[in-house]
Amino acid sequence: MKILESLRARRTYYGINKDIPVSEDKVVELINEATELIPDAFNMKSTRIVVATGSKQDELWDKIYDAFGGKVAREKIDSFKSGYGTILYFYDKNVVKGLQDQFPLYADNFPKWASQSSAMLQISLWSGLRELGIGASLQHYNPAIDHMVRDLFDLPDSYVLDAQMPFGGIISEPDAKEKEDISNRVKFVK
Repeated sequence: MKILESLRARRTYYGINKDIPVSEDKVVELINEATELIPDAFNMKSTRIVVATGSKQDELWDKIYDAFGGKVAREKIDSFKSGYGTILYFYDKNVVKGLQDQFPLYADNFPKWASQSSAMLQISLWSGLRELGIGASLQHYNPAIDHMVRDLFDLPDSYVLDAQMPFGGIISEPDAKEKEDISNRVKFVK
């Protein structure tokens, strides 16, 4: 099954650079297509994506460093900044609110379902980038950076930041994953 091969290849890559092995157009195509194909509850289409590259990539990570007032190591931030770009994952709370109003019986679930859709897109893009020979990692500097990110990219207040995914050319492979006893987490019953 190709999906399992893709998930096996997907790893957390911290050693990345600005040299990706495919054209930016291939990355754009992957992001656009995956965003369109990912399912979500009630077909709400609440997921929003911003991709920072070039000078905006550098500015984003410099501002993230500044937002923490030096409490996050500069080397760590620079490892993300050294990538080709960063995918920022959001959901639009106005879309969620509209569905909460339309379907009050399910109102409490819509924010959770929006996050689930975002998570499906995150793993799909993370795996898809790896299929293109690009490494990535998933970061969560939100909510401390939420206002700064919205200001930097001129986004509406309704955008709720879920995660940041720096990506780039692979400098080094991560250590092999340790095999786990999956029976501790999976149970089949008849």
